[in-house]
Amino acid sequence: MTSVLALDQGTTGSTALVVADDGRVLGRGYREITQHYPRPGWVEHDPEEIWRQTLEAAREAVRSVGGPPAAIGITNQRETVVVWERATGRPLHRALVWQDRRTADRCRALQAEHGDAMIGERTGLVWDPYFSATKIEWLLREVVGLRARAERGEVVFGTIDAWLIHRLTGGDAFVTDHTNASRTLLYDLTAKGWNADLLDLFGVPPAALPAIKPSSGEVGVARKEHFGVPIPVCGIAGDQQAALWGQGCWEPGQAKCTYGTGAFLLMFVGPGPHTSAGRARESRGLLRTVACDAAGAPALALEGSVFIAGAAVQWLRDGLGLIARADETDVLARSVADTGGVYFVPAFVGLGAPHWESEARGTIVGLTRGTGRAHLVRAALEAMAYSTREVVEQMVAESAVPLADLRVDGGAAANNWLMQFQADVLGVQVARPDVVETTALGAAGLAGVAAGVWAAASDFAAGRRYEAFSPGAEPEGAYRGWHRAVDTALYWAKSGFRPEGTLRI
Repeated sequence: MTSVLALDQGTTGSTALVVADDGRVLGRGYREITQHYPRPGWVEHDPEEIWRQTLEAAREAVRSVGGPPAAIGITNQRETVVVWERATGRPLHRALVWQDRRTADRCRALQAEHGDAMIGERTGLVWDPYFSATKIEWLLREVVGLRARAERGEVVFGTIDAWLIHRLTGGDAFVTDHTNASRTLLYDLTAKGWNADLLDLFGVPPAALPAIKPSSGEVGVARKEHFGVPIPVCGIAGDQQAALWGQGCWEPGQAKCTYGTGAFLLMFVGPGPHTSAGRARESRGLLRTVACDAAGAPALALEGSVFIAGAAVQWLRDGLGLIARADETDVLARSVADTGGVYFVPAFVGLGAPHWESEARGTIVGLTRGTGRAHLVRAALEAMAYSTREVVEQMVAESAVPLADLRVDGGAAANNWLMQFQADVLGVQVARPDVVETTALGAAGLAGVAAGVWAAASDFAAGRRYEAFSPGAEPEGAYRGWHRAVDTALYWAKSGFRPEGTLRI
């Protein structure tokens, strides 16, 4: 039996899985990562800790199996930036994490100067400190002597995948893949490479960035000292793209949704830059990003985020005390025929895609004396399904690609009632895998196909098992009611009150 080691380096910790050629998880390791908050809005990680904890998690996973894996696949938190000496691998600053907001003012200035069209058409993204370019620019400006050293080729910048590969290979490989590169604001979706104009705009020396490789294919060899034998590194993908691949979404219209605190949706579109989708995205809040086709080559995906999903259930539990455990929601939702006309828009931190209204707030409408806790619980679950449908509809409109099905993972995906309701609302099959660690599995699959553990992506997929929820009848008028509730939340956000109490629109 052959196996693959998948390294999933996330925001809060590093997970390692050893995946057998029949799809079983043979070994597992995990280590937490320390979060550093030097100032309000600033978020940093220690690159050496990331390396150390990832290596320890990997060794734990491999030890539990007893034999070395045939290849290594890496997936990672996206957009986070590390800077280090090329010759020694010594970090020169803490990593600036994707959550870091220190360059927000710079992004607003860039938007005012250049507008949204330029960056949207080239990169598929928006001016936001979420992405990597302004982080690199900040480091070049603020770390004494860094710019001169970068121009001399002595220091380099990379996302977490590039950092781990550089350390695993003893400095032999300085590479990233298209999925991670596409999250930097420096990558051209059409040319599929670094954009010279954007490098110039942010003052980034081209030699300071890694070479861009396909997501499936050998890029280097991990040194013998790490695992007792040399192991080729054969797979790389950003976490959301790895999950999309791990869910088997390689055909246009296939999509995955991860239900966590929020909901993260990606739909595979196919080859091509789809510039029309980019223009629509500027007004409707979807991003264009690089995904992997079945062979690991770059393709296009649309991406949308719902800010609050499972967090609404947490609020019902911890804030209101309506439930003691999240798994009670399944039984409570089934205990009533409907919500009794109640709609819950959980815009606690604003509305994400497709509305992007930061001033929206949580709204519950339709309350009557007959409303009970089961109605509120069911309304919270329905909100996840309706929010997902809103993003899916925008994806379909922008890409002109119909939704084929929806693959799901994340904590709320365990709720059978919700998954059935999601299928009813979307009108397509919802499929839930037996192993929900799809991010790590995607990295394993990309590496395993390149290393010959699986002859093709279809062979990797053959080892996956899904529980299917087939669509039934959508509740009559329910989705229209949801739109009324969202309009109420948007009305609240866009209106204000004059001192004398007169409503101002």
